[in-house]
Amino acid sequence: QLQLVESGGGLVQPGGSLRLSCAASGFTLDDYVIGWFRQAPGKEREGVSCISVNSGSTNYADSVKGRFTISRDNARNTVYLQMNSLKYEETAVYYCAARRFRLASCPPDGMNYWGKGTLVTVSS
Repeated sequence: QLQLVESGGGLVQPGGSLRLSCAASGFTLDDYVIGWFRQAPGKEREGVSCISVNSGSTNYADSVKGRFTISRDNARNTVYLQMNSLKYEETAVYYCAARRFRLASCPPDGMNYWGKGTLVTVSS
């Protein structure tokens, strides 16, 4: 069946880096847009980044521009989120989600498939 599985979360120090992975199975991501979202304790879910797998076009939330990089490895059917200079307030469960679309557009209510999330804890 169609699945998205996140991995790579864990404990990281403020200012540190972490790379998250979103692996798809049951379908290929070529015709999809993949978004990364996060939900911090007591806060609403927010979009972090978005990529059109086919074209490689990307979008980022203003809060992460210059620090986070989204990328894809088509051979591995996987999308990554490289997170640098992490901050305390970025502690959250990070989710990847997919939408059958070709543009780098990831509306939270329009994503069709969701992973279960991976926890990122930024703490000293």
